[in-house]
This record gives sequence, C-alpha cells and structure tokens, in this order.
Amino acid sequence: MNILLWVLQGLLGLLFLFAGVTKFLIPYDDMMKDAPVIMPYWFILFIGACEVLGGLGLILPWLLKVKPGLTPLAAGLLIVIMIGATATSAVASPAMAIFPLIIGLLLAFVAYKRRGELALK
Repeated sequence: MNILLWVLQGLLGLLFLFAGVTKFLIPYDDMMKDAPVIMPYWFILFIGACEVLGGLGLILPWLLKVKPGLTPLAAGLLIVIMIGATATSAVASPAMAIFPLIIGLLLAFVAYKRRGELALK
C-alpha cells in the first residue's frame, strides 16, 4: 500500500506542479480562449500558486519526514481546487468533468490513507 501511495503522490504532485507552473507561463488570453468560464487573471495566478504549493505538499513533507501531517492536508486542499475544476468543466460538457473528478477522488484516497497512517504512528 505504501508503494501505491508513493506512486500516486508522485504522479499527482508532478501533475499539480506542471499545471501550476503553466498558469504562470501561458499568456492569459491564450488560456481563456477556449475556457468555458472566464476568470480574472489574478484568480488564475492564485490557483496556479496553490497548485504548485499543493504539488510540493503532496511529496516533500512525507519524503523528508518533517511535518508529515501536511501531506494529507495538501491533498485535502487540492480536493477543493478539483471540486471547482469539476464544476467549471461541467459547464462546458459533463464529459470534460470526468478528469478533474477522478483526480479529486485519487487525492481523497491519498488524504484518507496518509491520515490513517499518521494515527497509527
């Protein structure tokens, strides 16, 4: 189970690092060109910063054994972002909401399992 959790944490961490960094690199007009809901630029940057910090929070605390309780917290807070992403994607098409929904469920699994392991230690 620990190996599965590490693989999930690594993949999700990389996914959120990539998603967050791209929000800072891609011009705002290009991001909003096909977006189902137009959001202000400051909000896009805020979400990008949260994604980068959350991606790091999925990996570093548990890896470094420094405040490992931050890993399930990071996963839980990223779930909030994925709820917003699912709702925003569902506006365009219910089929587009499947990916953020699955990512949110994987985050919930990581948060639940890592929280349970902390209680045992």
